[in-house]
Amino acid sequence: MIQFQRLLFALIAGTLFGLGLSVAQMIDPAKVVNFLNFFGQWDPSLAFVMGGGLLVNAIATPLILHRERPILAELFKVPAKTEIDRKIIIGGVLFGIGWGLAGYCPGPMLTSLSFINADIVYVVAAYVIGTFGTKWVVARVEAARHIKHKVDEACVG
Repeated sequence: MIQFQRLLFALIAGTLFGLGLSVAQMIDPAKVVNFLNFFGQWDPSLAFVMGGGLLVNAIATPLILHRERPILAELFKVPAKTEIDRKIIIGGVLFGIGWGLAGYCPGPMLTSLSFINADIVYVVAAYVIGTFGTKWVVARVEAARHIKHKVDEACVG
């Protein structure tokens, strides 16, 4: 029963998020491109949507984390890593470039699948390939570093 409740509330939250994106017209890539076009047809409305989200998050997160545990989970899953490193910066830059070129970030992109046109299918396919491709490359690089570290330890010891 608890698993059903979790799925139901995840569906409700996702639907509410998608509706919010739709009402704010954030599923229209032209909105995003115009927000990033400071020297042309600049549209500041995305800043208000982001500001609203930040405000709600800034108020709700401390109140939620003050609880002993989540309502439908055993524990809170918060990131253990808090420092800004090279991976965060490179990932943010790549995300921003993709967002600016395509006009979509993951939430609006998936919401836009409801339009069922070829453009959004290509964007989603590129997102999926890029995500899994990056995970594959990062895993290979980390494995190579681990092996190099073991070899270095063996040579020193």
